[in-house]
Amino acid sequence: MSEQLALGLPPRDDFSAARFVNGAANAAARAALARWRDWPGGAMALVGPAASGKSHLAAMWREETGARQLPARSIGGAISGLETDRPVLIEDADRGYDEDGLFHLLNRASQGKIAGVLLTARTPPARWRVTIPDLVSRFAALPVTELLEPDDGLLRRVLEKLFRDHQSPVAEGLIDYLLPRMERSVDAARRLVAELDRVAMARRTPVNRGVARRVLGEWDEDALDED
Repeated sequence: MSEQLALGLPPRDDFSAARFVNGAANAAARAALARWRDWPGGAMALVGPAASGKSHLAAMWREETGARQLPARSIGGAISGLETDRPVLIEDADRGYDEDGLFHLLNRASQGKIAGVLLTARTPPARWRVTIPDLVSRFAALPVTELLEPDDGLLRRVLEKLFRDHQSPVAEGLIDYLLPRMERSVDAARRLVAELDRVAMARRTPVNRGVARRVLGEWDEDALDED
């Protein structure tokens, strides 16, 4: 890649199927979402760490199925207007949700009155705080598909995508340099690329090993300070 200057542009969220990074860590989840018409009880929870691809997969599923997205905190007010043949997507449900509304939504899905319900969250529903006893049993029976942390191949493709999203020029060999030195998660990759882009822009240079050494060194020092 040419040694042009980092542009400092905000990353572009592109949740199209063409930009999704496939790998072993998300293969089971992709397969589970493709079989949405066969979900037991008509519902599924998609669970994974921060920035692991939940929103991207959910956006692809919504596009493919024509699902209607509802806010987790106000499900009940929309239930009466839901179409029988249209699935429902609820994102980040574990950050706060309408218990009564979700209970009735899952009941309707189990009765075939809603085509399917997809919940996304960082933790499985069985671990959420619940005050409605019958919802506890619903959560216990709810099938869960998980997104795992990436292997080297997937993490490489994630880094490449993130640098493209930032429109940030990258020196040759940089990703090979980063992989054995960085924290092994998609969330860490996202934070790392954002910081590399920021430092490179300030230095008016492409993201290169000098930039990477500085950023990784500062992160290591911060980690030692917290110990």
